[in-house]
Amino acid sequence: MSFGQGGPFQGPEGPENGGTPDWEALADASAARARRKKWLLIGGGALATAAVAAAVATAVVSGNGDGSRRDTGKHASELPTADGLPTELPAPEPSFSSVAPPPPPDPRDYIADVKKDRLPVTVDSFFPDDELTAGGRTYTRGATHRTGRCATTTQGALGAILTANGCDQVIRATYTRGGVAVTVGVAVFDTEAQAKRTARLASGGLASLSGPGVPVFCRGGVYCRRTANSYGRYAYFTVGGFTDGHDVTKADKDVYTTGDDLTDHTFRRIRHRGEVQASAAANLTTT
Repeated sequence: MSFGQGGPFQGPEGPENGGTPDWEALADASAARARRKKWLLIGGGALATAAVAAAVATAVVSGNGDGSRRDTGKHASELPTADGLPTELPAPEPSFSSVAPPPPPDPRDYIADVKKDRLPVTVDSFFPDDELTAGGRTYTRGATHRTGRCATTTQGALGAILTANGCDQVIRATYTRGGVAVTVGVAVFDTEAQAKRTARLASGGLASLSGPGVPVFCRGGVYCRRTANSYGRYAYFTVGGFTDGHDVTKADKDVYTTGDDLTDHTFRRIRHRGEVQASAAANLTTT
């Protein structure tokens, strides 16, 4: 078979020389080219693999510092930069003292002893108003009296008991309502023990105090209601009955109610002295 000018193969054995193609040589050349291409592909892949391995090794060494320890934390590239760090320190947590504050003063402490009870002792300290309201009932104040001769304010054995226990003075006031009159008296001592003992031993009673608008009552053997109590360095007493002079019985609730109202009022006035002085002491401690 022959080919014309311009056939597909050229060479020494080409048509121009009248020869035929060396098919075996051409096949060997094609195979050689294929082998070279294959080795190039393999070599390129190996180089790429080596490059990746080198990069990983570099990252591991960078993360571990000297490459002698296994990486167990974040890589350096994942750590915060200086710009990302806080510029201010966190505020310190509040701290509290482990020492408990002292308890507030007890008002009773300030009325238990003359050395701490420094407020003036006057009629107005205990009976300041012309009228007294308690439990919805209003009482009118009559005569008042203050003396250092304690025994003169009593009837029966009470005078001697006051004197024996060191009574300093007695303050009295009379209140009336609806034909009932009650005199309340406050005996002042230096200590709480003296006042307690006087109230416990009380016998006889307080002498009623009459005056403008209040006739003599609870005198001359008339039966009247009497009470005795104490709080702090003060003992306080009442004597109550009818302004028309008749005897008091257990059925006469008005007399009992009036006496109880005045007893409660006197207790509150004494306690108020302690509260005022305790509050002043607390303010001095905190300033």
